[in-house]
Amino acid sequence: MRVLVVDDSSTMRKFLKKILVGVGAEVLEAKHGLEALEVLRQNADIGLTSIDWNMPEMDGMELLTRIRADHSFDSMQIVMVTTEMEMSGVAHALEVGANEYVMKPFTKDVIVEKLRLMGLLPEPAASAL
Repeated sequence: MRVLVVDDSSTMRKFLKKILVGVGAEVLEAKHGLEALEVLRQNADIGLTSIDWNMPEMDGMELLTRIRADHSFDSMQIVMVTTEMEMSGVAHALEVGANEYVMKPFTKDVIVEKLRLMGLLPEPAASAL
């Protein structure tokens, strides 16, 4: 699975990259929405994009809107990862086309669970008694 992590914080990009590489993903990075659009144009096989809401150049909602307006990205899944906690913002992101939403701060377990909910990771095997 190829993943694009879009966040203006290099620390957050590194943290997400470590989690995603740990579950077998190949990770590309972008600092803001404009850079992300360029990466997406050059890498048609990205299956998941993680988008921060608040970024310079182009924020996450504008990026989400542009991605969903381009039908060549219809199969790509999108997770909004942000500090925005207003339920109206969450609802709007989901209406525009986000598949999932993660609030910062988060743990590895939260990201792994979201990937499972989206069908990108298998459920853990049940332990035998």
